[in-house]
Amino acid sequence: MNNVIIYTNDNGGVSICIPTGEIPIKDVQAKDIPADIESFIVNSSMLPEADSDFFDAWEQTNGIVTVNLEKSREITRARLRAERAPLLAALDVEFQRALENGADVSAIVAEKVRLRDITSLVEGCGSTAELRALNCRS
Repeated sequence: MNNVIIYTNDNGGVSICIPTGEIPIKDVQAKDIPADIESFIVNSSMLPEADSDFFDAWEQTNGIVTVNLEKSREITRARLRAERAPLLAALDVEFQRALENGADVSAIVAEKVRLRDITSLVEGCGSTAELRALNCRS
């Protein structure tokens, strides 16, 4: 694997500078990373690539990149909210049609409640794998 330069950016996340190899990595570090920012040269295999879907939750301390679980939970909440929006909209139409036809709406109501409550499942997850497994379609 190749070496990369990592540092904590202004948002508290991890920035990764991937040199092209045209000039030595130390020269890239000196040229492209502001002098007042502590940066580290690390092997890219040390990055948590399996959790690249949680990149915005990556944090680095002394050149070690980890995934912040609480930030991962918030990313998952946002993903679930985006997933459920069209499902809830479709259920609203289905609910209205069922009401117009005098049909039983209890299953529709139960599914709407399940979708609204799905973000509460995030708190019970102890890993990014568990968070990744959550979805609105199951």
